[in-house]
Amino acid sequence: MIRRVLAALLLAAAAPVAAQTYAITGGTVALGDGSEPMPGGTVVIRDGRIAAAGPGVRVPADAQVIDATGKWVTPGIVGGFTRLGLSEVDLSADGSNDTSSNGPFSAAIDVVPSVNPLASTIAVNRADGVTRALVAPATGKNIFAGQGAVIDTGADMDAITAARRFQFVELGESGADTAGGSRSAAHVLFRNALREAAELRRFAAPISASRGELPDERERPIIRDPNESRVLGPNARRSEDVLLTRFDAAALVPVLQGRQYLLVHVERASDILQVLSLKREFPSLKIVLVGASEGWTVADRIARAGVPVIASAVNDLPASFEQLAATQSNVGRMRSAGVEVSIGMIDNDDTRNIFNQRQYAGNLVALQRVPGAAGVSWGEALAMITSRPAQAVGLGGDIGSLAPGRRGDVVIWSGDPLEGSSAAEQVFIDGVRQPLETHQTRLRDRYRHLPRRDLPEAYRR
Repeated sequence: MIRRVLAALLLAAAAPVAAQTYAITGGTVALGDGSEPMPGGTVVIRDGRIAAAGPGVRVPADAQVIDATGKWVTPGIVGGFTRLGLSEVDLSADGSNDTSSNGPFSAAIDVVPSVNPLASTIAVNRADGVTRALVAPATGKNIFAGQGAVIDTGADMDAITAARRFQFVELGESGADTAGGSRSAAHVLFRNALREAAELRRFAAPISASRGELPDERERPIIRDPNESRVLGPNARRSEDVLLTRFDAAALVPVLQGRQYLLVHVERASDILQVLSLKREFPSLKIVLVGASEGWTVADRIARAGVPVIASAVNDLPASFEQLAATQSNVGRMRSAGVEVSIGMIDNDDTRNIFNQRQYAGNLVALQRVPGAAGVSWGEALAMITSRPAQAVGLGGDIGSLAPGRRGDVVIWSGDPLEGSSAAEQVFIDGVRQPLETHQTRLRDRYRHLPRRDLPEAYRR
């Protein structure tokens, strides 16, 4: 009986809550689109979406009014590149790290089954205003890590905003090591993988638009294209000299066709140019650069290619030979050259501390005051951790800003969110107010006022 009651309570806690109509009034409102903050604004959330935001917005009669006077109101923080929900806190041999795989598959790996909506790391980031995140797997034995997703950090079991949104590939130094020891080997492996995907694409059979019919599976096993619009078989043929499994090659078909984004991790300027050159050979690729520590040195080329960058914001040390030109002015200089830049966390505690993005954004604002440095405006810095990551993977029309029609991801802050001393006081995801309790806050509350009799003996003396 007790077990059944506990199970019911857990299910109730995990069930999504219905969205209400809210009017958040009197706060300093920042839209997250690059514009500067507006004092005395109002944000209206209706049916889980933003209805209106800015000064002079009328408060609906049926709205629950939240007074945000003296506070700041922004869209939720979007983790630009993370592995949030794939790993718990470090515990030896606990089996909770699902970031990478050394199994036989690579590009076909879908990160979604590994995302744990109840991970303690998700709760901690939600409590600091992170409402969405781009989540990517890490590479194993191949330069292709697999298909990443966009998730929300809501306190329920429905975390996936967009499954299989992008494919992640390691080039540069890490990719060279994985591919056999050289950058040339990595690029050959990359082109060969797209060739194998092209072979399958030519023999893909369309699904019947009227009945969704598939080819007869009795003739030969079929492989479903990840976007579900075509299936590969029974006539799909492959050359004898193939390196990828059939499923991996099939997973790259939407990348080749430009229907799935391709996030490429590179740091060195010459590696960035090599990736940009892939557009000439494969013009349909939707490339997004990740990391790009030396991006400022070739910023004009990146801007001309129209390729967005999810950058490591304050990477300013030559930690490797592919980051010799690293500088905190990297983001500011790329932005000045016209590159669409957002902030990510690759190789920077990307499974846990996504909330550091707002501190990094604040640092970029402060760089404007440093002689010889290149920073960004406050509004642009906020956009780099809200709307810009969403735009990089084609979701700018759905998340990341307070524009009407966007999802109701809103945070009320105690002060300027780009100041480390400010805290998230209320968080809404899809218009639902979220709990801000975490394992850490529960421990704090439990032991803050511990009775003397419950203290360890050494503390009673």
